[in-house]
Amino acid sequence: MAATFSITPIGAFSDNYIWLLQQGARAVAVDPGEAAPLLSHLQSHGLQLEAVLVTHHHADHCGGLAELKQAWPDAIVYGPAGIAGVDIPLMEGDTVSLSMGEAYVLAVPGHTLDHLAYRLDDALFCGDTLFAAGCGRLFEGTAAQMLSSLKKLAELPPQTKVYPAHEYTLSNLRFALAADPANPVLTMRLSRDQALRDRGQPTLPSTIALEKASNPFLRCDTAGIRQSLLAQGAQAGDDETAAFARLRAWKDVFRP
Repeated sequence: MAATFSITPIGAFSDNYIWLLQQGARAVAVDPGEAAPLLSHLQSHGLQLEAVLVTHHHADHCGGLAELKQAWPDAIVYGPAGIAGVDIPLMEGDTVSLSMGEAYVLAVPGHTLDHLAYRLDDALFCGDTLFAAGCGRLFEGTAAQMLSSLKKLAELPPQTKVYPAHEYTLSNLRFALAADPANPVLTMRLSRDQALRDRGQPTLPSTIALEKASNPFLRCDTAGIRQSLLAQGAQAGDDETAAFARLRAWKDVFRP
């Protein structure tokens, strides 16, 4: 079902997005790493913060919770257990009832062990798990966990809109072109997204269909990427998890 609410990106830090869902005067924020830009937007637009969704425990995703709770004490904070400021801890299979609909909770460990994603109508808020043309670093989880999490997200309907928490698209696309140079979708995507950034616009949201066609971390078992990985020291007999781990390690040190 297409979303019946609006979704606005609020910039935070240098490249974070706080996603704000709005229906009428009611608003829900996703991953408020800092409070000031969100509070300013709420005030200037006359909005009431009813809830906050947190994907994981890194400070650039939840560091604004204490200040937000002071300003909006009735707003309910949902997220992984163990995060200061979370009122209702969640896990795989839970649902969150919001004024704009039901948000379905997916456990997607890999970047962190506690990482969650939220699907609301045709929108997916996936924090630092799935990026446009990329995925998060493996700070706590294993390659197998991250690959499994990405496969879970890739099974969502192709029209699902993907809302990651960072504007990393251009750098991710440059790596994707190195890993998958024969993929024509990447050239088109880089040209389009560079034009968006030149105009000061976000490259997001993406879609599950576009990510499956061009995100190397969803395509690490394809012939083109396998060939690129061989040049990086991979073995011809590596399974998909080993190929993913090699691809992620390559991205960690890649400089365009």
